[in-house]
Amino acid sequence: MIDRLGSILFVAAIAFLAFVGGAMAILADQFPQQYLRDAYLAGRALIEQRQETADPYLTDQWHAARDGAQGVTIHDPKKAFEGYTLYTGAGEAAAHLIDMNGRVLHEWRRPYSAIWNKQAAVKKPQPDAVILMDKARLLPNGDLLAIYAAAGDTPWGYGMVKMDRDSNVIWSYLAHTHHDFDIAPDGRILVLTNEFNSDEIEGMGKLDKPFLEDFVVVLSPDGKELKKISITRALAQSRYKLLHLAIPSYALADPLHTNSVQYIDAKLAKNFPFAREGDVLVSFRDISAVAVLSIDSGQITWATRGPWLWQHDASLQPDGRITLFDNLGGFREGNSARVLEIDPKSSAITWSYQGDDAHPFHSPLRSSAEVLPNGNVLITESDGGRLFEVTRKGEIVWNFVNPTRGGAHGEMIAIATWGQRIDPSTLDPDLRALLGTRKEALK
Repeated sequence: MIDRLGSILFVAAIAFLAFVGGAMAILADQFPQQYLRDAYLAGRALIEQRQETADPYLTDQWHAARDGAQGVTIHDPKKAFEGYTLYTGAGEAAAHLIDMNGRVLHEWRRPYSAIWNKQAAVKKPQPDAVILMDKARLLPNGDLLAIYAAAGDTPWGYGMVKMDRDSNVIWSYLAHTHHDFDIAPDGRILVLTNEFNSDEIEGMGKLDKPFLEDFVVVLSPDGKELKKISITRALAQSRYKLLHLAIPSYALADPLHTNSVQYIDAKLAKNFPFAREGDVLVSFRDISAVAVLSIDSGQITWATRGPWLWQHDASLQPDGRITLFDNLGGFREGNSARVLEIDPKSSAITWSYQGDDAHPFHSPLRSSAEVLPNGNVLITESDGGRLFEVTRKGEIVWNFVNPTRGGAHGEMIAIATWGQRIDPSTLDPDLRALLGTRKEALK
């Protein structure tokens, strides 16, 4: 009995000394503090991840619905840009194509578990219930490009696929693609990816280890990787490297959080003196900056900050102005989101939209704004589960509320991750005819 008690006390003493030694190493920033810290953070992240993803309604993919509204609640056919709307959201990995009355004309569905393979960057995917299509884009023939994302995972992003109109996968690229992609005129695809890194990057200050390094990847039209450019290193080596001073302490493990990429073609470059054809416009959420990256040289050639906070979806317009979704810059309780149009030459705000008491506008995460051919703007208010179209005078001429609901009493609304308005004349004749037939059948 005495021997057993002595053994227990000995083990307890060793454990106590290990604890004290580990604490002293961490406080003194000495070896092996980094390994101990990483192990602690990894364990805490795993526990939080399991708690969050055990119930989809606890994730940021669902929010309390403002009211019971569903589907199209406003439609002014004289002022709205008539067409189809493609949108993605939580609840399942799917993209929905609706008409102006909110009727579903076509859907693309493919759970991530049916796409995943052992070569994917994500080795242990979350359950399908918390994996969604983060962004999708319809091609003229009915093919769909889409990127997948899940709740509770870092690095962010599960991969990218191209599927036909019947949801059959044509190809997949299963790196950590996330947030956004764009298509060049020659069919190449530019997509954002990220991955962990523990290297010291001169010009980025002292980052957490590991931290997320951001990339733009260029894919061929058939999904093959052609080029991979580190945006993080490009910024660190540019004349704008002092932007690292704007990285908040909470973001030292994700310093840039790049969340949009746009290919700059000849038409866009014509009135934008800060870029050349073939460059891309990117948005950095955590330092609230917008920049131009040269795909040819791999360098950041221009950057700016402005009166926005945590912005998403920065997009260059043919007149040389930049439109972006300002997630938090409105500084109004429950109504803090704005859409801004900026003149990059003067940094002046040339147009803005912000909600009001009748139509609250609030989304700290995700969201987008698409300028339509008639000048109106299609806005995706992600956290509100809403897509709506506004005129330049701020009048809402089309409003759609995601009908996907959850919770014990349907009190939760699924976020809307992305929206795209489609002019039917841009679609191939056979697809246009098919959708026209379905639209007539639903009348």
